[in-house]
Amino acid sequence: MRTLRASDGATLGYRLWSETADPRQFIVLLHGMASNMTRWSEFVEHTALKETWGILRPDLRGHGESFARGRLGMDVWCRDLQTILDAEGGDKAVLVGHSLGAQVAVHFAGRYPARVRGLVLIDPVFHQAIRSTMRTVSRVQPVIQGIVSVILFLNRLGLRRRHVPGRDLRKMDEATRAKLLGAGKQEEMIALYSSPWEDLRFFPVASYLQEMLEIIRPLPPLSQIPAPILALLSKGITYTDPEITRRVLSEHPQTRIETIDAYHWPLTEKPAQVRAAIETWCARLSV
Repeated sequence: MRTLRASDGATLGYRLWSETADPRQFIVLLHGMASNMTRWSEFVEHTALKETWGILRPDLRGHGESFARGRLGMDVWCRDLQTILDAEGGDKAVLVGHSLGAQVAVHFAGRYPARVRGLVLIDPVFHQAIRSTMRTVSRVQPVIQGIVSVILFLNRLGLRRRHVPGRDLRKMDEATRAKLLGAGKQEEMIALYSSPWEDLRFFPVASYLQEMLEIIRPLPPLSQIPAPILALLSKGITYTDPEITRRVLSEHPQTRIETIDAYHWPLTEKPAQVRAAIETWCARLSV
């Protein structure tokens, strides 16, 4: 585990796996909403990419080893990522993000295009494609923002949970495959992984609400991002309209789209398929 201080004094935690003392190319693995870097532990253990790439796994501010209360959002996460890349000498990197992590990757690429060699977007959420619960959240944004402000004010007064337990998502994913997916209980898996109440056991309420707002925030136009894109889309995705998502992705001239036979958690459901797709695509970048 490595840590460094952001310019505002916050502690940023991340891991670097490199089989060379001075890696020349980096892959950054960005986790999703109310998640942490352990979601990528299985990927890092098994991927062949670590033989030739430095693999960075940050905990986004507010999560895991970068735990913090207060204001969260794309501005903060993009600055933090830039700080980590600067500290490790990562001039250009491939950003791989799932869900909220995909949003961070696109925003970072829009702000710092010269720092991005490529993007791997796993189930990205485009504002124009949101539906169901996401659309409801979009309609009541001012209300949620007001609730966040009240909670953060109470937090500053000392009214908050004294202990927020950590969560090893690799263990959770392995247990899910063995006990639920292995037994054909996909509906139970979806209920567990999409439950806000389960997430809130391990995550502050104000942080969760802020991330709900950030995940539906409009993304920079993909056409303005020069880096190539690999999009991995779950076949059974429920949060966004798949046709609109594909249409938005097609606006980028260097986008490759692959379908994963999963719902919205392909790293849990189909880790080998996701790993193979990313490895093959990154190998082309290295040529």
